[in-house]
Amino acid sequence: MNTDTVKAAKADDEPDWLVDDPHTAEDDEAGQASPPPPWRVLIVDDDVDVHVVTKFALSQASFEGRRLSFLHAYTGEEALALLRSTPDIAVVLLDVIMETQDAGLHVARQIREDLHNSAVRIILRTGQPGQALEHRIIIDYDINDFWCKTDLTTRKLFTTVISSLRTYASLRDAERQVADLAAALEHCIEVPAKPSGQTGPA
Repeated sequence: MNTDTVKAAKADDEPDWLVDDPHTAEDDEAGQASPPPPWRVLIVDDDVDVHVVTKFALSQASFEGRRLSFLHAYTGEEALALLRSTPDIAVVLLDVIMETQDAGLHVARQIREDLHNSAVRIILRTGQPGQALEHRIIIDYDINDFWCKTDLTTRKLFTTVISSLRTYASLRDAERQVADLAAALEHCIEVPAKPSGQTGPA
């Protein structure tokens, strides 16, 4: 895909460059409480058609009553910028070959080692499986799944993303529980209980 085509696609996509909001006017008319926030899915690929097809395939997906919203990046640098500014991204659908032959692998390593984000689920996708050995990538990089684009049917994509969201939700719940326990422990240490019957210095 040439540069002009990518720029044109980006311009067309500008209104939902950061997020495709699944919220509809019907929700407002119903006068109901605000729906739960959507799960954020980051699509990273230099092929605009992949973004369009992925969004279409997952447009009706939901998990735990929450729909999906999509963020878009066309290079590794754009992906990292979005990940730095949007801490609640749940799943990254990450192309391997973009501006360089291993741009996606660089992003995966940056997510874990530089951003210290162990919760987000990383699903690598490649259109050229012969460029890298799958087993070496899985061993050397902390990714959660690896697919050749031609093998990732709509059904498999749906299953993979929902499974990844389930894992992400469990990890976030565990993190919150640990944080709550740490806060409670810190409070107990800072405010020790006074011995029974003691009214002043011994």
